[in-house]
Amino acid sequence: MQEKFQDLPLEEVMGDRFGRYSKYIIQDRALPDARDGLKPVQRRILYAMSEEGNTHDKPFRKAAKTVGNVIGNYHPHGDTSVYEAMVRMSQDWKARHMLIEMHGNNGSVDGDPAAAMRYTEARLSTIAAEMLRDINKFKEASADGDEHIAIKFIPNFDEQDLEPTVLPARFPNLLVNGSTGISAGYATDIPPHNLDEVIEAVLMRLSKPTSSVEELMTVLKGPDFPTGGTIQGVDGIKKAYETGRGKIVVRAKSTIETLKGNKEQIVITELPYDVNKANLVKKIDEQRIDKKLDGIAEVRDESDREGLRVVIELKKDIPAQGILNYLLKITDLQVTYNFNMIAIHNRRPTMMTLPLLLDAYIDHQKAVVKQRTNYDLHRAKKRLHIVEGLIKALSILDKVIDTIRASKDKRNAKDNLITQFTFTEAQAEAIVSLQLYRLTNTDITSLQQEHAALQAEITQLEAILASDNKLIAVIKKELKQLQKTFKEPRRSMIQAKIEEIEVTLDVLVPSEDVVVTVTKDGYIKRTSLRSHAASNGKDLAMKESDYILFEQTMNTQHHLLLFTNRGQYMYQPVHVLPDIRWKDLGQHISGIIPLEEQEEIIAVYGFVTLDEKEQYVVTATKDGQIKRSALTDYVVSRYSRAMKTMNVKKTDEMIAAFVASSTAQVLLTTTEGQALRFDVEEVPVTGLRTGGVKAMALKDEEVNFANVVQSDDDIIIVTQRGAVKKMKATEVPVANRAQRGVQILTTLKNNPHKIIATQIAKEGDLIIETEKAHIEAIAVKTLPHNERLSNGSFKVDTKVEGAICTVYIAPNIFEQK
Repeated sequence: MQEKFQDLPLEEVMGDRFGRYSKYIIQDRALPDARDGLKPVQRRILYAMSEEGNTHDKPFRKAAKTVGNVIGNYHPHGDTSVYEAMVRMSQDWKARHMLIEMHGNNGSVDGDPAAAMRYTEARLSTIAAEMLRDINKFKEASADGDEHIAIKFIPNFDEQDLEPTVLPARFPNLLVNGSTGISAGYATDIPPHNLDEVIEAVLMRLSKPTSSVEELMTVLKGPDFPTGGTIQGVDGIKKAYETGRGKIVVRAKSTIETLKGNKEQIVITELPYDVNKANLVKKIDEQRIDKKLDGIAEVRDESDREGLRVVIELKKDIPAQGILNYLLKITDLQVTYNFNMIAIHNRRPTMMTLPLLLDAYIDHQKAVVKQRTNYDLHRAKKRLHIVEGLIKALSILDKVIDTIRASKDKRNAKDNLITQFTFTEAQAEAIVSLQLYRLTNTDITSLQQEHAALQAEITQLEAILASDNKLIAVIKKELKQLQKTFKEPRRSMIQAKIEEIEVTLDVLVPSEDVVVTVTKDGYIKRTSLRSHAASNGKDLAMKESDYILFEQTMNTQHHLLLFTNRGQYMYQPVHVLPDIRWKDLGQHISGIIPLEEQEEIIAVYGFVTLDEKEQYVVTATKDGQIKRSALTDYVVSRYSRAMKTMNVKKTDEMIAAFVASSTAQVLLTTTEGQALRFDVEEVPVTGLRTGGVKAMALKDEEVNFANVVQSDDDIIIVTQRGAVKKMKATEVPVANRAQRGVQILTTLKNNPHKIIATQIAKEGDLIIETEKAHIEAIAVKTLPHNERLSNGSFKVDTKVEGAICTVYIAPNIFEQK
């Protein structure tokens, strides 16, 4: 065979190949058919089991035998995918009505996998027989070239057999058992429903084809999950039925039981659909282990063959309702289910509404009943023709016998019967094949009775085909019979409104006063007042070069905000901080929240609540940018990661974060000795994920300090030459934002002073540390006030002790060291 090369663009080839692949997995793999609600692999499994006689009235057979049969005859894919599909159809927590019965381990609601297929046995369920009823009639009709095709049979992959493209589906399987799947560009999520209600909706649609969603919902209330639970949000159900998309909330069924000793326990007996019980129990228990929920004493899974039971036992005097509300909010005790009702309709993926789903099923049933009726009519007429021939032959039996005796062979006998008595080929065949015992008077009577019955049957079948009303009556009758046989009470309760969950912090977190400390190097902890008092607040464990950035007595119901130099902030409720003794080193913040490389904490603030109005977080960068955001914007529900508070360029970094009211004033200083004071109102209020505005006009310098100041505040300035000065904040006149400001150091030609640290004066010691580990402690109150242009007085000999590396004010820390 000669090779042929084509010069084609890669984009065209890839587009064509992927388009074909996408079409295949959309139409023939991942999405269900709107008529029978089955994906191809499910349909092939059911058909293969039916063909093998592996039905509900026969003994169970090894699952491996069925899987081998399916992949050998109909589904040339992996055995694992076939077995997994088979197992899913047998799980009573996945399907509302199981299509397959299985003996052995077929998995569990805990997410355990099924046993290997060589260990399990399976057969079709009773209701699966209704999906496949009369399938052989359709196969024969398809082989005979019946023009009324409802169930089309096509060659299998190796063209050795035929397989159906759709099953008769005597009940609306897509709505009853639901479906889920992901293909290329499409996904589907159709929830299970109650069979009794779905059939009522079909009957309503048959009686009134224009019935609205509101009318249909009077009988079809909404989904009915096999695991039960409580569904909230009728509006979401209605929207889904009208558009194909909608959202509902599914909540576990729970009760609160009272125990001895003033204790309560929460008992869960039903879970939301598709929730893994083992993972849920683990997540709830983690709340207890991590002390995020101190009220839980024990979590037990007491589920057995009788049913599901998860017990959450609480500590003494802890109200169960508050704990339950919190667990509903943060665990899968309550989940959101999103309808996405996509199915293959007319060979195309279609967003299905409830009326369209019902109509697709009804149209399919009409075609099925028509094809079945045509088949039965053809068979009845064929048999009637034979019976008429036999009756005629019996009426002239002696002549028929003489003719057959005089014939040479069977073929000659048939030809003679056709010639002499005008029998047809089919009648002649039946006569020559007639057994002698049937020549009795009794048999003639039975033939006459069969003749009358066949004529009545033909009349009835022709009437069904001639009248749409009679056709619908047949469908209704069969649906009502099936409804009577398989109806079950609803398992999921439906509530009209989605209940808002109120979580009170008082219930979740016991109120306790603790001492919270954060060091400059990022070590954080909370310490009980007892541990703090035992050490008299001294001997705090820290590294040599580290110092306290934040120390405050707070309540476990309070909140902490930490800001970093990369423009990020971290929210930490006090009760989630690591509980560590005063004399032990705290936990590094990077062990709690991941940080970027070279990212460090620059400011920490504690709050009773973050809902304070007219309070703002102001941040500033070394390149002179400043921004202001409302404190209420910093409220978050998750605290496992850092979040953006200011967009900072890679070459820039945030040097300050502070809290200010709208009447406050901001003071900025630069390395070159410039200072600017202005009203915070000049900074516009923006959201968190924004950059700043220009704070100060800079030359070859950086902003090294920014904070809110009061008119009576004292400012301490430290220069690189070891000089220290204290001056009144009012030495810097109030100006407008984005100006140059005023000089606060005397300019020297030789070795001028540069500001390396600015602090707001407060009680305690000014600590200056140098590169050679020299520590200079200066009582703040002993520093005299200097004028604006003074360079202060020298306190550290940098030539001897080395350059200054750290400056901070620490109450009583120097004495500890």
